[in-house]
Amino acid sequence: MFPSLETKYQRFLELEQQLQDPEVLANTDKLLEVTREYGGLKKIAESVRESHRLDSEITSAREMLEGETDEETREYAQAELDELQSKFDVLKEELEDLATAGDSITRGGLIMEIRAGAGGDEAGIFVGDLFNMYSHWVETRGWKLEVMDSSASDMGGFKEITFSVTGEGAFHELQFESGGHRVQRVPETESQGRTHTSLATVAVMPEASAVEINIKSEELQIDTMRASGPGGQKVNKTESAVRITHLPTGTVVKCQDEKSQHKNRDKAMRVLRSRVLEKKQQAAADERAEARRTLIGSGDRSERIRTYNFPQGRVTDHRIGLTLYKLDQVMQGNLEELVRELLEFDRQERLRGNDEPPTND
Repeated sequence: MFPSLETKYQRFLELEQQLQDPEVLANTDKLLEVTREYGGLKKIAESVRESHRLDSEITSAREMLEGETDEETREYAQAELDELQSKFDVLKEELEDLATAGDSITRGGLIMEIRAGAGGDEAGIFVGDLFNMYSHWVETRGWKLEVMDSSASDMGGFKEITFSVTGEGAFHELQFESGGHRVQRVPETESQGRTHTSLATVAVMPEASAVEINIKSEELQIDTMRASGPGGQKVNKTESAVRITHLPTGTVVKCQDEKSQHKNRDKAMRVLRSRVLEKKQQAAADERAEARRTLIGSGDRSERIRTYNFPQGRVTDHRIGLTLYKLDQVMQGNLEELVRELLEFDRQERLRGNDEPPTND
C-alpha cells in the first residue's frame, strides 16, 4: 500500500467521526469545512478500504490453499485466489494513479484568473476566447462556474477575468493551465491580412478554505468604492465595489461584479485566500525545487506554455511537445486530449520518483 494514501484514509476516518459530533453539526462553518474535506478524500478512502478487503481475502485464500490437501478443493481455492489477485492488480493501478496525483486529486475547487498581455485589443478578445473555452469544458464536466470579478475590454473580451470552478476533479484536471498562452491569427480589424501575435496569462489556484488559510481581520485593509464600467445605476451609485489588501503579503484583491457590497467582500476573500495559499505553496516548492522534476507543474505565469495558431489550425503545448490539428474543437471547449496528455506526463514524472511500492505484487 502507498503510505501517503493510508495517511489520507486515516484522516477520512477522523472526519467521519467528526460528522457525528454534535458540536460540529451545530457549527455551520465547521460542518461545511469538514464536509468539504471529507468529500475530497472520499474517492481515496473507498479505494483504500477496498484494497484492505482484497488484501485480507487474498491472505485467507493463500492460507486455505496452503493447508488443503484435497486436489479438487485446492483447484477451487486457486481459482478464487487468482480472481482476487486479478481484482487487486486492477485496483493497484487505480491506487497508483491516486498516489501519483498528489494532493490535487483531493481538491475540488479552484480560482482561475486570465489577464490580457501584449497585443492590445486582440489580447483582450483572446482572454474572452479562453474564458469561453474553459466555460464550455466546465459545462461538459458538470462542474459549476462563478465569475468573481471582471474588467471588460473596449473591443470585446476582457482585460482580466477571475472566476471559480467547483466540482469533483476540477483542480486536478485544470491545474496545468497556469502560464502564458499565445495566439497567432489575423485580427478582424487587420485590413492587410497580417497575422498578429497576442498574449494572455492564466493562473490556476486551488480554492483555499478559511480553516486552511486563516486570515485575521487585523491583517486586512478593506476599501470600498463605486463600481466602474457597466452594471446599471445602482451599481455605479453605491459603494458596492470592494478592495482588500492583505498587509503581511501585500496581496490585493478587488471585486465589483455583485451589486451587494457584502457579496463582493465574500468573493474577494475567497480569491484572497487562494492567492495567499498559492504564494505559500510556491515558496515551499522553491525550497524543494529538485523534488519537482516535471516542467508542467511550475505554474510560472511568465512561462509560455501553449500556442494557438489559427492560420494552421493547430494548438501546441510546448511543455510536453504535443501538437493537435483540431484548434476549432479546442476553442469550443474540447480539452479532453490536452488534459489527458498533461496528466499522464505528470503521472510518469511522479512515478520516476515514487518509492512507495504497493504490496501483493
